[in-house]
Amino acid sequence: MPDSADHSDPGGSLQWPLPQPLPVAEAPLRLAVMASGAGTNLEALARACGEGRLHGQVVVLAVNRADCGARARAERLGIPCQVLDHRHQPSREALDGALIRLFEAHRVDLVVMAGWMRIVTPVLIEAFPERLVNIHPSLLPSFRGADGVGQALAAGVTLAGCTAHLVTAEVDAGPILVQAAVPVLAGDDRERLHARIQHQEHRILPLAVSLAARRLAQG
Repeated sequence: MPDSADHSDPGGSLQWPLPQPLPVAEAPLRLAVMASGAGTNLEALARACGEGRLHGQVVVLAVNRADCGARARAERLGIPCQVLDHRHQPSREALDGALIRLFEAHRVDLVVMAGWMRIVTPVLIEAFPERLVNIHPSLLPSFRGADGVGQALAAGVTLAGCTAHLVTAEVDAGPILVQAAVPVLAGDDRERLHARIQHQEHRILPLAVSLAARRLAQG
């Protein structure tokens, strides 16, 4: 059963108490992040590592767009970044193969898809079984796929949110690790609601990574 992220906060979320901090492993987790956009979740993970809330280190960022904000954030944070432009790959499988080689070269333990706007194939999923974490801007299983925020607004729901889950071959259908709910307020548009959801993504993603690592350790 997924953990749900405290009662309320200025971001407008409805939450439940978080679990106590997880026991630290002997060695920090070596994390890879995949991103296509601004990279705010990359920075949230790096900050959690630096503050000791996540016993790990982001050792490499993969982006599929050279001009994305995540690349600039990685440079500022001192995180190695590799551009793997999907337009220069003959297939999705070829792109995933390039990602695997990159992650293996950096001895990555867990991979975090933080705004990666490409569907991954079984090539990557099978190379990192139970070690791929995705953050999605909806309360799964509702509003899977593209534009979860827009889907929620179009459906007229009163609660939206975000979900961190393990990645499986079926899109946005893997085991749920953590969720946070965000109320839809009167006058919300996509930009306003998405900003509040992102605030919660930054909170729950480090916890989700810790939970994924604990699942692996427990076999």
